Amino acid sequence: MTDEKNVQLAINTIRTLSIDAVQQAKSGHPGTPMALAPLVYTIWNRVMRFDPKDPIWPDRDRFVLSNGHASMLLWSVLHLTGTRAVNAEYESLGKPSVTLDDIRHFRQLESKAPGHPEYHWVSGVEATTGPLGQGVSTSVGMGIGQKWLANRYNRPGFEIFDYNIYAVCGDGCLMEGIASEAASLAGHLGLDNLCWIYDNNHITIEGDTSIAFTEDVPLRFMSYGWNVLRVGDANDIAHIERALRLFQRTKGRPTLIVLDSHIGWGSPNKQDTPEAHGEPLGDEEIRLTKRGYGWPEDAKFLVPEGVMEHFDEGIGKRGAEARAKWTELFAAYRAEFPKLAAEIDQMQRRELPAEWDRDLPVFAADAKGIAGREASGKVLNVLAQNIPWLLGGSADLGPSNKTLLTYEGAGSFQADSPGGKNLHYGIREHAMGAVVNGLALSKIRAYGATFFIFSDYARPAIRLSALMELPTIMIFTHDAMGDGEDGPTHQPVEHLASLRAIPGLVTLRPGDANEVVEAFRYIMQLRHEPAVLALSRQPLPTLDRSKYAPASGVAKGAYVLADAPEGDPQVIIIASGSEVSLAIEAHEKLVADGVRSRVVSMPSWDIFDHQTQEYKDSVLPPKVTARVSVEQASTFGWERYVGTSGRMIGMKTFGASAPLKELQRHFGFEPDQVVAAAKELLKG
Repeated sequence: MTDEKNVQLAINTIRTLSIDAVQQAKSGHPGTPMALAPLVYTIWNRVMRFDPKDPIWPDRDRFVLSNGHASMLLWSVLHLTGTRAVNAEYESLGKPSVTLDDIRHFRQLESKAPGHPEYHWVSGVEATTGPLGQGVSTSVGMGIGQKWLANRYNRPGFEIFDYNIYAVCGDGCLMEGIASEAASLAGHLGLDNLCWIYDNNHITIEGDTSIAFTEDVPLRFMSYGWNVLRVGDANDIAHIERALRLFQRTKGRPTLIVLDSHIGWGSPNKQDTPEAHGEPLGDEEIRLTKRGYGWPEDAKFLVPEGVMEHFDEGIGKRGAEARAKWTELFAAYRAEFPKLAAEIDQMQRRELPAEWDRDLPVFAADAKGIAGREASGKVLNVLAQNIPWLLGGSADLGPSNKTLLTYEGAGSFQADSPGGKNLHYGIREHAMGAVVNGLALSKIRAYGATFFIFSDYARPAIRLSALMELPTIMIFTHDAMGDGEDGPTHQPVEHLASLRAIPGLVTLRPGDANEVVEAFRYIMQLRHEPAVLALSRQPLPTLDRSKYAPASGVAKGAYVLADAPEGDPQVIIIASGSEVSLAIEAHEKLVADGVRSRVVSMPSWDIFDHQTQEYKDSVLPPKVTARVSVEQASTFGWERYVGTSGRMIGMKTFGASAPLKELQRHFGFEPDQVVAAAKELLKG
């Protein structure tokens, strides 16, 4: 068989596996895999540097399928290339990542071929995608990550990090605003390691894109500073390869390849129609389509003899040679630069360097205190010096979030200074969240920051970080009504409840400067969970830890901060963040009045809920039903801790524009209000 026939056979195998899997599942998206099979074949088997036998090799090229509904493209190519499975401990399992049986059970429970690519579930998937625009935006973080890693670790003759990122996207991705934010940032940073391939098929679910999307996409990307190429026929693999090679030679700019395609290519009755996008073709249409491909019409899930061998001779051989060469290079690098090599090892396994928490500040008791954001800034500047691969920044709010790294040599990440540790995301909260995910996928420990109210903009990416089990860090300041005069548009109310509802996300709202330190100490040790910090704008009293319990209790999520004599409380006051000091004031008043009061600081519901029942009962004894929660946020969810007979002092409306003290008085966040609630419960 000629090479040309082998190529076409491999491409049609990708197409027909996709068609059959969608038909068998009775759901899915066959049209895009049918159109883009030649593109994916070309990227994987001719261009991309990737070893299927070691899919986590650090210097591999990355492939991101941003239009994740076309996931059968990825499942097909992972199966055909023989990509191997790797577990959470980065150990090869010696078995396929995606089997033919997985493909037969596409979109079914436990199949390694789910409806959209899932990073933590299937080896060879570089990012969880599905929400359109998130994948390409995440790829920008990967591009930044490669530049930073190369700057820190590469040495003359030792190109340890030298990979590219290929992201496939469609009309939907480019319509989503997050992609515009990310593309703008990528152009500004000149990420010449980044290539987006745009599937320009003119079809969405509602019909032709002309009903809503008529802009000049190439001109738009040129205005961002991208190199823009066009391939007029998605079946022309020679032209596709030339465009990809041109990307590899382009310096100083990311590349967009506009690929003109036909959704559902080869389907006699559904090509170029919305029906080819999101529903099975149907048995009769499948037979007609396969006939046009020269394929056995009744064969299902057919992988013809020689197809997997063809991929093995292509990406398999090329990838194995590239990895072997890199492995030899890294061994020599380790001998010459042992400290840097050790850093790479630790980073790749999401471990921390020795003494990573040395010199963390300890804050003395102070009635005036310090804002949570100020304490956070001090902690970050220590951690970033102790952990070389910790970096991040804010969505144009660094001076307000106190996330700027100000120590000598920290620098700013820019096109001409890729070693800087301060990232400037611009006013792009949507893209910032995705970029942080991309950095984490590059094994960099990354943080993003903005005002807590704007967590709404970053929330989709935060949710994806939880899905991917990435240890990202989001730092949110101005956590309640501390914004005062800015009013309700800048005062978060429902945001804590919203973030606490995300499975696998650790949400922390520390109550004083030392709780901020301990919150970071906990977060930095996470390997598979993302975390968010909600920090105060206004100063909070720094509690006297010789009088009250140590802040190390943060590691349990909640702890007894102040207790009744003999530890036998009549009433329990539970608070987080800026209301902890308020709870302490109320506690002192109650104790003075002869009431046995306990204060529980609860910076994290999630951490507390994962403790043993014995510990939880020691903090919140079941027999003590007189409980008051105090938090400048929605009361939603607090009933789980105060019970049906408890009281919740919180927000049931939006805030208002006024000085903070007036707002606290108006909404009932004063010691006497807490004392009154506690005494009423005891009377009842």
